[in-house]
Formats: sequence, C-alpha cells, structure tokens
Amino acid sequence: MVEEPRTEEQMRKSAELVVDVCFAVNEGDVVTIITDNRRKEEADMVATVVSERGGWPIVANNNTQVQRALQDTHFPMVPPRNLHRAMVTSDQIIIMTNLEWANRFAHVPAVKESVANKVRIGSIEEGFGRWPISVEDIERTIGNAKAAIALLEGKNRVRVTSPAGTDVEVSIERRPALEVVPVKLPGAMMGPAPLWGEVAYAAVEDQTNGTIVVDGNMLGIGVPAHVEHPITWHVEDGRYRSIEGREDARRLRDVISGVDGTDVVAEFAFGTSDFAPIGGPSEKGRKGTVHFALGDNQNCYPGGQNKSVLHLDGVCHNVSLQIVETGEYIVKDGVWQL
Repeated sequence: MVEEPRTEEQMRKSAELVVDVCFAVNEGDVVTIITDNRRKEEADMVATVVSERGGWPIVANNNTQVQRALQDTHFPMVPPRNLHRAMVTSDQIIIMTNLEWANRFAHVPAVKESVANKVRIGSIEEGFGRWPISVEDIERTIGNAKAAIALLEGKNRVRVTSPAGTDVEVSIERRPALEVVPVKLPGAMMGPAPLWGEVAYAAVEDQTNGTIVVDGNMLGIGVPAHVEHPITWHVEDGRYRSIEGREDARRLRDVISGVDGTDVVAEFAFGTSDFAPIGGPSEKGRKGTVHFALGDNQNCYPGGQNKSVLHLDGVCHNVSLQIVETGEYIVKDGVWQL
C-alpha cells in the first residue's frame, strides 16, 4: 500500500512537536541534526522550525556511515571526529536516520559524553507527518514510566515470562532505572521520540538466569521487522550458553562471534507507550513488550559494567513482568497493570 504524500502542514506539525515539545528548543540553542538521505526532507523541516525559534541548526547528512553500518554490523558506529565534536558542544542533538542505526548509535562514547555535557539528545521515529499522537498522549507515556520506576524502587529481582517460552530472572539490585521518554531533558539518555516510552536497567552482569525467546525485532541481523523464527537464548549466570533457532539465530551467532563482551545479557527493559508501533525497532517502546540486549551497558546504563562495541536488542512479545520479592505485576499476559 502506497501512502499519500505528506503535506507541508503535516510536516510542519510534526516538526513543531519535535522542536517545541520533545526538545524544547529556545532562542540561541545550537542544534545538531544528524540525518541520512531518506530522511533529509524531514530534517530540513525540523531545521526550519529550529531557525524560526531562534536556534542555530546544523544538518549533518551521515548517510554513508548509516548505510555501511546497516550492511555490516561490525562497521564502526562511532561518529567521525568532526561530528563527535559537534555533538558534545550542542544544546540539542536530533537524530533523523534509519531507526535501527540510531538505536545502535545510542551506545557510542560520543553519546555518553553529550549526555554528560547536559545535551538534550534523541532520535526521531518513522511516520513523521503522520503521527497519531498528542501532547497528552506523551504525558501518559511518561506517567507510565514513572509509575513503574516507583514500583521497582529498591527491588532486586524481576521475572519475565511469555507464551513463546521466555522464562528468565534478572537482577537489577542497586541499578538505577533509566527513563527513556519522548520529552528529552538535559543530560537524559538518548532514546526515540515521540511514540516511544521505556524503562531500562543495566542487568547485573552475572545474575541473569533462564530462557529468553526473541519473537519480535532483533537488532543487528538485517531483519527490519520481526524475526521469521524465534531466537532462543539459554542464559546462565548472566551469559548466554547457547543461541538456538533457525536462520535468524544463525545470523545473530555470526554477528556476535568473536566480539568481546557480547556474551553478556547487559540490559533488561520494557515499554510504556500505547503508540509505539509493533513491527520494527519502535516496538521496544510498546506496552506488553520486554527487551534484552547482548553487549555493552557501560556507555548508557547507570551502574553498567560490561563493555563491548555492540549492543543488540531482542524483543519478547505478550510478556508477563513480575517483581520476584512482592509478586506484583507490571505487565501480565501482555496487559499493563499499573
């Protein structure tokens, strides 16, 4: 099905949501907009609105790096030094590229340094000019994240199960929550906007045990939507002991083979939004999903100790997410409980 072309009014409405709500651009702000060829028109519209607000936009077309990294998961994600410098000296960084690339780019040192410099940073999801979302919807997504973080405060362990076969316990003991929501605050970790909502933790590196069955999106293996066949991670003491499945599992094994740090289950996270679309990288922000990542967690997640050049997320659908100590559910059979 071919979508109708977006009107200038639709494009402007989305750009204003990004500039005014998600990034709160003010007069005098220096805004670095990283884009690729496919999304250049959208980036230019955002730059126009930034200029109208009195900001100073710079549009950096990083298409070559984006395309090479999508073709080869081992191609470096770190930006060239000129872009690195632009990022860490910006007030806002708005990333308008292929979303898988943006999600992987979130785990490079330049992002960590930008966050440390109190930059507002985030990526922009697909659907620009057509988003079915309001400011009130965004506020509900944020409220869901805050409610879940409050319930998990001081808790040590969670259990995740799913109809596909996931049954795993994760320790988040003494690991602060990472709130990844559409309104970007100075110094908050990078995440997508405006549809996404997520609460994430650096999983305690040697304490995840059980089975994780990825039946949704899996980064880094060249599958833009869902895996064709589930990928099963058998995890013991925080490390996968085997990865089983069909072609998608083979691809994942090939990608991580020989790459230091990719044997560790580094992240546990769950979605808080009713609007993040199922069927691609954005589904990680959807209620009813949990995702786990192999690889790096020290660049992004408070308390994370594992270092790797890769961070690859896999999504589990229709989960139940339970706090072990209290028996309370945050999600049960895919339905939000808070």
